[in-house]
Amino acid sequence: MSDNDTTGPADAGGPHGSAASEAASAEAGAGGETAGSAGAAGSGETGAGDEAAERIRQALRSVNDPELGINIVDLGLVYDIEVEEGAVRVTMTLTSPGCPAGGQILSGAKNAAESVDGVEEATVNLVWKPFWTPERIDPKIRAMMGF
Repeated sequence: MSDNDTTGPADAGGPHGSAASEAASAEAGAGGETAGSAGAAGSGETGAGDEAAERIRQALRSVNDPELGINIVDLGLVYDIEVEEGAVRVTMTLTSPGCPAGGQILSGAKNAAESVDGVEEATVNLVWKPFWTPERIDPKIRAMMGF
């Protein structure tokens, strides 16, 4: 078990602050750290799995960080998407462990992934390694923000 993973479905229960993150991390199972890039999509299959992962990535673009007004994909918060026979696992992070909108963002990601045709269940895996930095923001968006 890693001290930076949270495994399990996101729920709609309020802000996901650092105390909640630590409690969830204590319950996390093995699995873990994913250091993929925002452009990578893991898949248990090729072809159709890659297409499904891309459809899910597009759906995740509907989830905005309410403080920044930018979607979680362009922010570089989504590290990996794994698709296997109707089950999806989204590995992502937040801009900080104390993110006051964390619960909203995580439940939004779960709901967006589950809105895609063929997805029966989505699990959001919250990780803290690699830690998010502004360099993960899509270069076009980063330029607009002045980074």
